[in-house]
Amino acid sequence: MGSGEWCLQKRDSFKSDSISSNEIVPETGCLSIIVLGASGDLAKKKTFPALFHLYCQGFLPPDEVHIFGYARTKISDDELRNRIRGYLVSNRSASPSEDVSKFLQLIKYVSGSYDSAEGFQLLDKEIVKHEISRSSQEGSSRRLFYLALPPSVYPSVCGMIRKYCMNKSDLGGWTRIVVEKPFGKDLDSAEQLSSQIGELFDETQIYRIDHYLGKELVQNLLVLRFANRFFLPLWNRDNIDNVQIVFREDFGTEGRGGYFDEYGIIRDIIQNHLLQVLCLVAMEKPVSLKPEHIRDEKVKVLQSVLPIKDEEVVLGQYEGYRDDPTVPDHSKTPTFATVILRIHNERWEGVPFILKAGKALNSSKAEIRVQFKEVPGDIFKCQKQGRNEFVIRLQPLEAIYMKLTVKQPGLEMSTAQSELDLSYRQRYQSVTIPEAYERLILDTIRGDQQHFVRRDELKAAWEIFTPLLHRIDNGEMKPIPYRPGSRGPAEADELSAKAGYVQTHGYIWIPPTL
Repeated sequence: MGSGEWCLQKRDSFKSDSISSNEIVPETGCLSIIVLGASGDLAKKKTFPALFHLYCQGFLPPDEVHIFGYARTKISDDELRNRIRGYLVSNRSASPSEDVSKFLQLIKYVSGSYDSAEGFQLLDKEIVKHEISRSSQEGSSRRLFYLALPPSVYPSVCGMIRKYCMNKSDLGGWTRIVVEKPFGKDLDSAEQLSSQIGELFDETQIYRIDHYLGKELVQNLLVLRFANRFFLPLWNRDNIDNVQIVFREDFGTEGRGGYFDEYGIIRDIIQNHLLQVLCLVAMEKPVSLKPEHIRDEKVKVLQSVLPIKDEEVVLGQYEGYRDDPTVPDHSKTPTFATVILRIHNERWEGVPFILKAGKALNSSKAEIRVQFKEVPGDIFKCQKQGRNEFVIRLQPLEAIYMKLTVKQPGLEMSTAQSELDLSYRQRYQSVTIPEAYERLILDTIRGDQQHFVRRDELKAAWEIFTPLLHRIDNGEMKPIPYRPGSRGPAEADELSAKAGYVQTHGYIWIPPTL
């Protein structure tokens, strides 16, 4: 891809835009990336930095690409550039100021409302001007619309794009839209939103982004599971006792209280991020790596999940959450939840999947912890030291390690817990791990929908959680107070233990030093 040439796969019988090794058609038209909500936090902190890093790596050639910011705020091109300049340089890249300046010159700003024809007609005029300047044949250009906006304006914005800003004809070009979560608040609202967008765009044009699917270790899951022989016979209910998928933050809502209170921790983290990870852990091997084959298997997992039982849910709310002036005084919104999901199929029958997420806890991390059953006939009497575990640390300090029992060095025949460790920072010292948004935006440009959520997948996910969420919203289940900086409610650890998880005492994984 060093030459800057883009490729597009001809659609196959699954109507996928994704790359294939079979028929490759060069894309010759210029690329316009339009960031709607350009003056908002998401665009400044995530979208524009991701585009900048892609530019620095040569994936956005300046002679082909132009970036447009669109928002209601009335500011100039230079004012937008100055707003985002400080977010472009991170610890991972010491980019010269020359690169920053050249990238910022690719950005043009258009001001307009999200429901008026005038603004979008002006936006289209600017895009066409760019396309003409690049001598693109009409219909061969590519337009990518990134909606860094609240879902409430998706229908009106998508309607305006459809009416005024589409690629004019089909000569190898395309129009695609990227939409951010939350995709609704329950099954009905999600289906309504999907229907409204689906009336305007084909499924192959819609990219529902879940940034967890862009994380390096999440993308490694399929390789780990299906490219390593020794996992194949172990990855089932005969050997695995339970699976934990955990998201922890050591800070609270910090100014986002008003937004967070509308959704709560289950809608914000569990129903999307953690459930997507569960699908990759639990799915069967797909027929191929084509996006539709992978997403078909994920849907099968979701459709096999049994209804959630109230007794297998613990909710919590950290003390001080309601001190936030944007949070209602009597809010019952959970900031912590442990939910046990059970998959009714041949591979996973009887294995609890423990999904846990919380704010204001004693640490920040996200990980998958697969705990194996105890060794039958334990001649070393070492069960009390803990079970074998396969742990995938998603963030921070990306790592994959296996906890296992070994002989303690010395003259005595005593055992201890240790690990086989692949720590990315140590093993891949010269490699910069890309941010999730970089990878996903590049996938969108390439037309690869593998790491995006399909409509039926979204529906199946909401079918699992909507009954529980409605019970919580109706006040039938109340959160337990917990102290900030703790592990969360003690009842959550009790639930995990009841489900079969055995905590290892006396062993702590220490990331290797360089």
